[in-house]
Order: sequence, then C-alpha cells, then structure tokens
Amino acid sequence: MCVEPAEPPSSRLTRRGVLAASAVLAGTATALGSGAATASAAPRRPAAAPRSGDLVVDGGTLLDPATGEVTEDAVVVIRDGVVRAAGARGRVDAPKDVPRLAAHGRWVLPGLVDAHIHLNTATEALDAVRKGATSARSGSTNFYQDIAVRELARQAPELAPRLKAAGIFVTPDLGDTVLGDPDLTPLARLKDGVRSAEALRRVVEVNIKRGADVIKTRVNERAGLAEQDPLEQVYSREQLSEIVAAAKRGGKGVLCHSYSEKGCHDAVVAGIHSLEHGAFVSERTLAEMRRRGTFFTPTLGAIAGMIGSDDPVLDERGRTYLPLLKKAALAAHEMGVPLAAGTDSSGGTVDPIGGEVELMHSAGLSALDAIRTATTGAAKLLGLEGTVGRLARGSAGDVLLVDGDPLADVSVLKRPVGVVRSGVAV
Repeated sequence: MCVEPAEPPSSRLTRRGVLAASAVLAGTATALGSGAATASAAPRRPAAAPRSGDLVVDGGTLLDPATGEVTEDAVVVIRDGVVRAAGARGRVDAPKDVPRLAAHGRWVLPGLVDAHIHLNTATEALDAVRKGATSARSGSTNFYQDIAVRELARQAPELAPRLKAAGIFVTPDLGDTVLGDPDLTPLARLKDGVRSAEALRRVVEVNIKRGADVIKTRVNERAGLAEQDPLEQVYSREQLSEIVAAAKRGGKGVLCHSYSEKGCHDAVVAGIHSLEHGAFVSERTLAEMRRRGTFFTPTLGAIAGMIGSDDPVLDERGRTYLPLLKKAALAAHEMGVPLAAGTDSSGGTVDPIGGEVELMHSAGLSALDAIRTATTGAAKLLGLEGTVGRLARGSAGDVLLVDGDPLADVSVLKRPVGVVRSGVAV
C-alpha cells in the first residue's frame, strides 16, 4: 500500500520545474514567475485557457447521490465545463447548437471521487479518469508528480482528474524522496531520520512551498510489504501533533496512514483530518472521530488486493484484515463518522473507484450510501462540496454513464461506458 518505488527526476528539476512540465504536457506556456535569473529577461506569454466543453447529455436515468432522487429521461446541460441545468426533459431547456451525448437506456451519475490514489504519470492520470475518477486526492508521490498532475488537470481536464495533491510522505525514512527538493537534502544527514520537531516541520514546510494541498504522514508501517509490521508505530502522538500543527499553520489538513488501534487513536487525537486504512480502529477512536469530524478512508480494495498474493504473509494479512476493516467501515457509518472511498492505487496500476464502492456495499452500507462515499462524502473530504459529487446547477460538468441501475447492482460503476470531464467526453 502507498507509494511504490519510482525513478528520481532529472537533477535539473526545480520547484517551478514541476509546474512547467505540466504546462508543457498540456500544450501550454504557463507563466511561472521569475524563478531563474534569465527568466525576467524573457517576455511572459499568457497561459492558454484550460479546455472545457459544451455538451448536452441527452436521455438516460439521472441519479442524484445527495437526495437519492432518480429522474428518468433526464437532460444535463453543460456549458464551459459547468452544469447549467439538470433534470427531467420537460423541465430543462437544452440548447440546439450544443453537441449531444446520447444516454438513452443508461444511468447518469456525477463523476466519482477517489480519495486516496497515487498518480505518478500522465498515463495513470488518464487511466483514472477513464475508469470513472474525475476527481481525486493524492496519497503522496515520490517526487511531487502529483502536483504536476494537478496542474495538467487544470490545463487539460480530460487528461487527468481534478486533484488535491499531497506532495511527498512525511515519514521517518525519506529514502530517495530526499532528492525531491534541494531543501530536503540536509535531512539525509540525520542519524535517526525525520523524527525531531524541526525535521518534521521542515518536510511539511517544503511540501507547502511546493504547492501541496494536503499533508500525508504515517503512524504505522506498511501492510503491503511483508518485511514490515503494520502494527509497529513509527510516530508518537506528540510527533503527529507537530506535523498537524505545521500543516495547520500553512492552512492544510493531514491524512494519516494507520493500522493499529493505538496508532489510530493517537493520530485522531493529534488532530488529523482523515484516517487512512485503519484496520484495527476501535469504537473508542470512532467515537472520537465522530466528535471531531475526522474522516475515514478505509481503502478496502487495497487490503482485498493482498488476498491471493504469492507471498503467504501478504495473503494472510489480506484475509485477516479485510473482514476487520469491513466491520470498521460499517461501524463508522452507523456511528456517523464520515466515510470516503479510496483505492490506494499505486505502482502503475489504477483500480476503478467503482470497485471500492462495491466493497463498501459488501461491508453493509446500502447501495446509495456506498455511492455517496465516492460522491458527496468524498467531495466534502476534499473541500469540493458544491463542485463535485452531484449533477446540479453550478457543479462541475463531470459525468459517468453506466449500463444498469447502480442502486440494484453497484458493480456497474466499475465499468463505465462513458466519462465526461469538464464537459469533454473522454
């Protein structure tokens, strides 16, 4: 789970280089300010306008996850990438001069949100969109690739999900990610790794300078590596509090990789915004999460993915952890803890976010509540309420078309037959 090894970037990479690279990928020439001595002498060219579309999604059965309302023979009008109207045909004035996407016989939903994904390449970003995730939150990357993906999405929305970037992991052993920014390299000299208050603050502050939207840290080791013990705690409550405080000073929330009961509790009490994985989270901690409004992103698919591994340790972990995590997700839902769906996709493979919705349903959530974890619930976690998670006037023109009723069979969300991103059919 969580970041797979990746090749380091060119030694010529600068802070502004990530944004510049994304602009090139999008076919733009974004003005990035006067980072180099020669930059001020060059004339600035305005950034190309992000591509967005005009589209009418014609026919189909529209589902509003917020209310559960189902509208047959619906029409969704998108102008400049934004929904201008959505509803029954007789109540929507659809312009004649706008391209149409036929949706007759299909169900129409807002694009889904993957609240925990690792996107390292443009190929992965496009794959995520095609599999239904039109918005996402990064679970960190090795060399700030997620920040570039976010900028790519802003310039060419059809190529990447709308993304909240996390930058690099705040973890005791940075490994090669210490090369992600020159300001991190002094940390390589630390005998005990990133553990002191000063070192923890340094990583958070560099992330924020690089443009991270959120901060990612851990309280336990990884479950997806057989040689690690996922119940071993690597940061204390006090250390986690330092990370949260540094992030808060920069106006950022913290998502925390966690497994053990004590680790989960320490992370929540330290003030994190969302708990990731959390297989052994207790009712005591869930009650604290409800009180604080802490989100829970269980990443069920990542745990299920260990089942059947050639490594017997991982296979056993998957078989042991998955039923516990399903119980935790259902308990959280019943207690009123906000849930968000996340695949924890990494290593070049992007899993459809619809699979996580299916697992939420198998954990005991109703089909509608499971869908909400990847729409309205995840939108709230990302701070995108009113923008994503619904197809209503003023929301983003991100649309998912599926063959079949997702309220009767949520598995159809794993196989979208059409995706629209910001009014552009992908």
